[in-house]
Amino acid sequence: MRLDGRRLWFVGIGGAGLSGYAVLAKAWGADVAGWDRYETPYLEHVRAAGIPVTVTEEVEAAPEGWEAIVSTAYVSLDLVPGHGSKGRAEFLAEIVSLQDAIVVSGAHGKTTTAGMIAFALERAGRDPSFLIGGEIPQLGGNARAGSGWLVVEGDESDRTIERLRPKIAVVTNVDLDHHSEFSSRAEVEELFEQWLAEVPSVVRAGDLPPVDFELAVPGEHNRRNAAAALAALELAGLSEDEARQHLAEFTGAGRRLEPRGEAGGVRVLDDYAHHPAEIRATIEAVRDGHRVLVLFQPHLYSRTRHLAWELGAALAAADVAAVTEIYRAREEPVEGVSGKLVVDAVAEARPGMTVGWTPQVEDGARFLARRARPGDVALTMGAGDIDRAVPLLLSELG
Repeated sequence: MRLDGRRLWFVGIGGAGLSGYAVLAKAWGADVAGWDRYETPYLEHVRAAGIPVTVTEEVEAAPEGWEAIVSTAYVSLDLVPGHGSKGRAEFLAEIVSLQDAIVVSGAHGKTTTAGMIAFALERAGRDPSFLIGGEIPQLGGNARAGSGWLVVEGDESDRTIERLRPKIAVVTNVDLDHHSEFSSRAEVEELFEQWLAEVPSVVRAGDLPPVDFELAVPGEHNRRNAAAALAALELAGLSEDEARQHLAEFTGAGRRLEPRGEAGGVRVLDDYAHHPAEIRATIEAVRDGHRVLVLFQPHLYSRTRHLAWELGAALAAADVAAVTEIYRAREEPVEGVSGKLVVDAVAEARPGMTVGWTPQVEDGARFLARRARPGDVALTMGAGDIDRAVPLLLSELG
């Protein structure tokens, strides 16, 4: 009971990160409760763990004497007064220090790679703990407390990883994805190198060939994710044969090429891709002779401003694309920056391509449905709430 006697109030408890931290903290003996502004799918697991949750528009203050753990989405630690208030990065560093840990980081693929590692350890009977930034359906959620290795998805977006001291570090790749935090790719590379210098065992996916065995998840990018997972699992004590067997059975993470249904002869998948490299990899993974239609929701004003042309060029690999307004997340609107920049970039990269500026998610779903044909693949894509388009898209296709 590593956190026995602690009273922890999570600000933003419905997020992919803090929801998992709360579940683990409860299992490790802490009294846990929290607040969020919105209902989210992750709160189902939080409540199932017996954790009380308050959902209100106004921030709920931490009870007297409780420590406040604050999500990155609520940047100011002054939002909720509480004894010993700290950010999520600081709290995650504490968690990692309490159990032998494998931390997976990188610009792309870290959720899937961390999920692969945790899944293989679980199937091998190693009883892992895990904290992953997405649902792993085969593991029943995004967090669990176990007695074996702790598998953690580490984030570079707010420099969280520089605080983490695991036994094994995995870097899937390095890219400039968070323009409000980093001024250049070189700055991102420097962060990773400084972090890795403090870790005993390091896996760099870029140094490894993709795995050569069949996976249940499609795409070259997933073969590279599996290569990184395989190397980490061997460092953690699994034999290569055993690790390969379990990795081949992994069926994916939530919102990572997640099949959501079929209607009118059109398969609908949902994916978290929000960076040009991810968009290209996702479209390539599902192409396989099919027409590909994409409904894309840009994520963050800063990313859209800096990468609009690259986003458009990546979407131009599809047959039909529709682009919604930007999902603002933690940022304030920027004058002159909208999803229309991406639409214009698609048109410039591939003149004559069918592309729609559909600021509302609902309009984007209808745009795709009207242009779909039997045998097509339709993708909803983005890191915001674009997945809410799926039911409407399936209904329109039917």
